[in-house]
Amino acid sequence: MSGKRSIFEEVGQAESKQKPQGGMIDAGRRGARGAIRLWLMVLFGLVVVMIAVGGLTRLTDSGLSITEWRPVTGALPPMSEAHWAEEFDKYRAIPQYELLNKGMSLDDFKFIYWWEWGHRQLGRVIGLVWALGFFGFLLARQVPKGWTGRLLFLGVLGGTQGAIGWWMVASGLTGDMVAVASYRLATHLGLAFIILGFIAWFVLLLGREERALMQARRAREGKLFSLSTGLMHFAFLQILLGALVAGIDAGRSYTDWPLMAGGLLPPDMMDLVPWWRNFFENPGTVQFIHRVSGYLLLAFAIVVWLRGRRSAHAVTRGAFNAVFAVLSLQILLGIMTVLYIAPWQLAIAHQVLAVVLWVLILRARFLSQYPRATSIRGA
Repeated sequence: MSGKRSIFEEVGQAESKQKPQGGMIDAGRRGARGAIRLWLMVLFGLVVVMIAVGGLTRLTDSGLSITEWRPVTGALPPMSEAHWAEEFDKYRAIPQYELLNKGMSLDDFKFIYWWEWGHRQLGRVIGLVWALGFFGFLLARQVPKGWTGRLLFLGVLGGTQGAIGWWMVASGLTGDMVAVASYRLATHLGLAFIILGFIAWFVLLLGREERALMQARRAREGKLFSLSTGLMHFAFLQILLGALVAGIDAGRSYTDWPLMAGGLLPPDMMDLVPWWRNFFENPGTVQFIHRVSGYLLLAFAIVVWLRGRRSAHAVTRGAFNAVFAVLSLQILLGIMTVLYIAPWQLAIAHQVLAVVLWVLILRARFLSQYPRATSIRGA
């Protein structure tokens, strides 16, 4: 039986003391969204550093200095002069030493060894950061609903990347190879950008509540999303072509622009037999394809940018402006890299700027799918 109520008590006073409850959409889904997002941002930064270090490892011809794949025991570098001599003997048994570095001193070997060891060690650090974060959030039951598979998928991709890395290195240890196979290098770099892309997309998704995402999706710009998806795939293809160029040092073969050796087409484009090898191993052919693809990418980007400028959302328009500005800078940097015979400073800047462009395209694509509403004044 309820207690007596004062005649002066306002109707509904008792009910007003209850705190408002959150929306049903987010109920049971939140988890530690902010903490997971921060963890993914740390992973993102590490992968960016990994790509840069990988590029420097290639530019210093250091990738074949460690001739074995030891995921666990390889974490420790040589600890004595005897161990250094043993590692050096293994390196002197591969073609790169005989054909490119014969007579190299032990100190010179240590220089390239440390680059490759640092590259592999950074991969181990990334794996450890992923494992600690994933299993930590999982055991604490802080993973938002629907996110366990996504976060586990990142770990699977990372493990696959390690295996592909060794598959790449193994291609340069036999035969007459003085470097890794260019198509394997392209596979390795391509997967790195795929991993980076998934991390960036997840960071963007976790930046808003599920409720806000569902609300934003109602205003999605389907045509712009499709165009930005096409731009994303086109940019990824250009990244792979750039890896083929880097894998055979094709950027140092023809150093004039816009012509190649004074002509529209490089000489001996189909000189190798069988013919298909020219698309992977002929420096002139590979660089020519990379150049033409860059021109086509720019043309398509202009179409996407003009469509993006018509977006009803100011933030989306700004995102596509940023994409076009960085793409223009990237093309200019690529031309300078060719004209200056690909010095390592320009080459690594070109690679890092590709990362920036990749992320900006993903952000523009995300905003096409989940636009941010702005007020009339903000627009």
